[in-house]
Order: sequence, then C-alpha cells, then structure tokens
Amino acid sequence: MEISWLQAILLGLCACLSSMPGMGGSSIGNYTLGRPLVGGLVCGLILGDVTTGVLVGCAMQVVYIALVTPGGTVSADVRAVSYIGIPLAMVALSSYGLGADTAEGSALATSFGTMVGTLGTVLFYGTATINLVWQHIGWKAVENRQYHKLYLVDMGLPWLSHLVCSFIPTVIMCKLGANVVEMIKTVLPMDGIAMMTLFTVGSLLPCVGIAILLKQIVKKATDFVPFLFGFVLAASMGINLVSATVVAGMFAIINYKIKMLAVTGTAASGADDDEEDI
Repeated sequence: MEISWLQAILLGLCACLSSMPGMGGSSIGNYTLGRPLVGGLVCGLILGDVTTGVLVGCAMQVVYIALVTPGGTVSADVRAVSYIGIPLAMVALSSYGLGADTAEGSALATSFGTMVGTLGTVLFYGTATINLVWQHIGWKAVENRQYHKLYLVDMGLPWLSHLVCSFIPTVIMCKLGANVVEMIKTVLPMDGIAMMTLFTVGSLLPCVGIAILLKQIVKKATDFVPFLFGFVLAASMGINLVSATVVAGMFAIINYKIKMLAVTGTAASGADDDEEDI
C-alpha cells in the first residue's frame, strides 16, 4: 500500500478539522472526528480499505479509551494517532503481510499508535502556543471595541496554527511514512527480537486503556459486575460488539425507567405530605 499526495492532503485536512471551531469545537471535532474509532473509518475511506481502517482504529481506541485532557494537559494527541498513526499502521500491516484482525496485526497497530501519539503532543502544544498570539490579538480587539475582528480571531487565524503544526506534518509523515515503514521492515525482520518485543508490548497496551477506564468508573467491588457483563456475554454466547451494545442499551433503558418511577413516586409522596399539612 502506498499513500498518494492527494490522500495525504485529505488526511492532513481531517487532522486539522478534528479540533477546529468550524467543526463544532471539541464536541464534533476533537471528541468525534478525532477519535481513533471514527478516524479509522475515515482513513479507511480515504485509503480504500475500510475494513482494515476500522479494525486498526478499534485497536488504537482501546488504548486511549479513557484519555482525558484536564486543564489542557495532554499525554497523547489522538489527532496524530487517528490521522498519522492509523495510515502508517495500515501501510505497515500491508508491508508485513499481516491482517488487522490478527493478534500480531493488532499489536503492531497499537504500537504505531502509541509512538505517534506521544510525538503528536509536540504538535498539539505547538498549535496551542501559536494560538496564544491570536488570543492576544482578540483581547486587543475587545479593548478597542472592534468586535468584528473576533470572527477572524476565532474562525480564521487558528487555521494558520493548524496549517503549521497539524496539516503540514500530517501530510509529510503520511506521504513519506511508507518509505520509513519499508526501512523498518528491512532493518527489523518479523522473526527478530525487536519485532517480537514490539508485538509483546503492543498486545499489552490495550490493558492500559482498560485499567485507566476502570480507575475512573469503579468505586466499589460491585461496579465490576456491569463492566464485565458484556465480556461474559461475548465469551459465553459468542455475540459480537453490536449485539452486546444492544443488550446494554436495553438494560440502560430499564434502569432509567426504574429510576424515573422512583423519582416520580418520591415527588408524589412529597405532594401528599404537603396536602396533609395544609
């Protein structure tokens, strides 16, 4: 697989749109288009292999499933993971002849995502630093009551930041990354110690994402039961992710209705007490 200049440009554009205000800010851009799960589908459409793109995106999403950015602190840039890591991982899988649905393919994909995600933090902070210049221009416009300039500061100038720190690096790395992958293939053969170590570490990375998620949602021992319910269904009944999601949705609806009945009952009881007092 080889990435053309047009495909690299499209991937760079998607990387920019992942956090631009014009894409609805964080809700649509960063937390939707920028996620590896969605980025895998987009990369698959651009590179002409949707199945591999989605599988690679799923593998990388597990690693970053609980990633948050408190106060702007970023341990890994998921935009880089989605639009640099996924394309390069797809190229690597094709070069090594591995399937994305295999254990080795998943481990290789997560390893690529982790390496690029850490590198992407530099691009993220570079974008944020340049945006401080536009913010200063915005404050000057407010002080001078030139409020019409705020549209340019908010919707126009940030494109320059993303052009320098997101678009150009993504295009170059995606286009030239295939040559790097070929070099890695030559230097690091499949049966070598380095690649075997990479596969081993990569297979453990999803455990990190799951552990971070558990740390956020598990407060007591009983919280493990609903978390493990989907895994038990998949293991015992052989259902896929879509089926498990439908089952979980049904339980969520039942739980919601029970809680609403409890709230309604409490409100009605309180109204009766007020009438008795009167």
